[in-house]
Amino acid sequence: MKYVIGIDLGTSAVKAILVDQKGHIHGEASRPYPLIQEREGFSEQDPSAWVEQTVNALAELVMRFEGDREDIEGISFSGQMHGLVLLDAQHQLLRNAILWNDTRTTAECEDIKELLGPTLLEVTKNPALEGFTLPKLLWVKRHEPDLFAQASVFLLPKDYVRYALTGQLHMDYSDAAGTLLLDIAAKEWSEDICERVGIPRSLCPPLIESSDAVGTISPYFATRTGLSPHVRVFAGGADNACGAIGAGILKDQQTMCSIGTSGVVLSYESAASLDFKGKVHYFNHAKKDAFYTMGVTLAAGHSLSWFKKTFAPDVSFEELLAAVKHVPIGANGLLFTPYLVGERTPYADAMVRGSFIGMDSTHRLPDFSRAVLEGITFSLKESLELFRAEGKVITSIVSIGGGAKNEDWLQMQADIFEATIIKLSNEQGCALGASMLAAYGCGWFESLEACSEVFIHEAKRYEPIADNVQRYRALFDLYQHIYPATQQLSSGLSAFRRK
Repeated sequence: MKYVIGIDLGTSAVKAILVDQKGHIHGEASRPYPLIQEREGFSEQDPSAWVEQTVNALAELVMRFEGDREDIEGISFSGQMHGLVLLDAQHQLLRNAILWNDTRTTAECEDIKELLGPTLLEVTKNPALEGFTLPKLLWVKRHEPDLFAQASVFLLPKDYVRYALTGQLHMDYSDAAGTLLLDIAAKEWSEDICERVGIPRSLCPPLIESSDAVGTISPYFATRTGLSPHVRVFAGGADNACGAIGAGILKDQQTMCSIGTSGVVLSYESAASLDFKGKVHYFNHAKKDAFYTMGVTLAAGHSLSWFKKTFAPDVSFEELLAAVKHVPIGANGLLFTPYLVGERTPYADAMVRGSFIGMDSTHRLPDFSRAVLEGITFSLKESLELFRAEGKVITSIVSIGGGAKNEDWLQMQADIFEATIIKLSNEQGCALGASMLAAYGCGWFESLEACSEVFIHEAKRYEPIADNVQRYRALFDLYQHIYPATQQLSSGLSAFRRK
């Protein structure tokens, strides 16, 4: 039996899984690393911590593996998108990475809009938002010019880890699509955009397909991890693209909902011809010559984690969510908006902040817990409705991530989304997608679709309950009034926030 490893470099931790040719998981290991948040709006990480913890996770995985290590044939990656890693001429780190959830770049986004006008959407299919990579490059150029002058190349998070393990510099199309520098349809760096915004084209690394091999692991890291120095390393893809592969989203009319730190509703596209006018993201898929559209809730699972940490630190997630089933739809008149770090879809507003609406003295912890789950799901529904407004037919959705771990939340998704929700039997999300890219790259399967037939299996379906659907429609209408009613309040309160 042969094996591959899928590595998912997340925002809070790295996870590695060992998978055989039948899609069975033979081990997993995870290691955390901290966020660096020196002030409001700033979110950074030390890329060397990613490498160290990835190596530690791999070493644990290999140490516990009882088979022949030479049978581990390939490694591939999934990674948090958009984060800026800058290297000098010797390919040494110049600074901490600026992450996807960093919101310091509002001024740079306005500059991009002014410099590029309609060209930005025509070429990149996406608007200028604080989370993307180009605004971060321009921020460093403006605020750290001496450092920027030393930069020879930029990478995204998983690309840096892969470079550390192999010594090879590349970026795959699915991650490059989130930089605002890639011509999505032509699959090449846009010389025009680079020139007009003042970013040297030489900073952009070579582009490759997600299933392409870039080389083998270095002897040093082979020794540290216990892996064979002959193990092949494949490019991998952006976390959402890999999550889509791991959920089997590989052909038209397929959609998924993924709830992690952020939350996404993602739908497969066979061409880059649809025009959503920047209302949702439009990226290259990790499957060759395919695309996907996506709406994003910046603080999905993060909202639930924040709520638990702040208001129920001594209660487990299982206990916290178990009480939700005893609370009626609408949380006894309580609504929550998950705008803890601003919002992406459909508002693209870095300044708005979250709220509980309707609180009174009768509300208890379970009411708030249910309101948080409903608010996260309503935010994701807003993305779903944008797809439907453009004529996309969505009748079933594969749910992965934290939102797929609780039965009541899965039923809530079916009722709010008005679609059949599919739970997978072996849901490993992005890490599984990365392992599938390695399996396909190793030649185990003739296509990713063939791989998905072996690796991915449905466990259960949740059908919308007609009564619940009607009640949620009325509640969703109220939810949609909160953003316009609180936008100016959030802006005014920003002067009083922690600096």
